[in-house]
Amino acid sequence: MRRKLAAGNWKMNGTTDSLGVVAELADTHPDPSVDVLICPPATLLARAAGHGAIAVGGQDCHAATSGAHTGDISADMLKDAGATYVITGHSERRTDHGETDAEIAAKSQAAYEAGLIAVICIGETLDEREGGTTLTVIDTQLAGSIPETATAANTVIAYEPVWAIGTGKVPTTGQIAEVHAHIRSRLSERFVDGDGMRILYGGSVKASNAAEIFAVPEVDGALVGGASLKAADFSPIISALENA
Repeated sequence: MRRKLAAGNWKMNGTTDSLGVVAELADTHPDPSVDVLICPPATLLARAAGHGAIAVGGQDCHAATSGAHTGDISADMLKDAGATYVITGHSERRTDHGETDAEIAAKSQAAYEAGLIAVICIGETLDEREGGTTLTVIDTQLAGSIPETATAANTVIAYEPVWAIGTGKVPTTGQIAEVHAHIRSRLSERFVDGDGMRILYGGSVKASNAAEIFAVPEVDGALVGGASLKAADFSPIISALENA
C-alpha cells in the first residue's frame, strides 16, 4: 500500500510571518493518515522544520556536495537544515534555468546520497499536449530524469502538465488517468519496486477539485503550489486526500 502524500511548494514566496502556516497545519493535522510536506524557500527551511508531523523539503539542490557554486544549495545542506525531501526538475527550473533531464537525474542522485527523498517533476507543455506528444514527452523525461538507483523509498514522481500550473486550467480526469497509468506502467517495467513508487498530480489543485482528482486511479497525492500558501486553503486538500 502506497502512503499518500500532500506536498506544498511555496516557490519564491514566504517570509518569517509565513511560518505560522506550518504551525497551523501541524495543529489542524497533528496525526494525519497521509504524509504532509511543505517546501518553503531556503530562508525558512530550518525554522519550518520540527512542526509535528509536517515534513519539510527543499525546492531544488545542486548535484555537487560542495564547491564554488555561489547561490546554490547542496542536498547535504538541505538535510542539515532539517529537510527530508527535495523537489527536482520542476518545470519552472527546466524552463527558467534550462535544466536538462541529465542534470535533474544528477540532482536526484545527490538527494539520494544525502538521505533525502527526491520529488522528480515531469510534464508536457500546451504545445506538446495539443500536438499529441504528451506520452512521448513523459517517456523521455522519465527515462532521462530518474536515476537507476531510484527506489520506492527514495523517489516520488510528480506529474505536472506545464500548461496547468498556476493557470487555473486542469486536465480532465480522463487525461490525468491516462498519464498516471502510463507513468505507472513505465515505472513497473523499469524498477523492481516500481509499483510502490508514489505518483503525485500537480497543476491548479485546490479544495474544490481535490477530491475528484484524488479519486483517479494511480494518483497518490498532489504537489500543490499557490493553494499551499495558506493553511485555510491547503488543509481541505489534506483532508480530501485523507478521505480518498
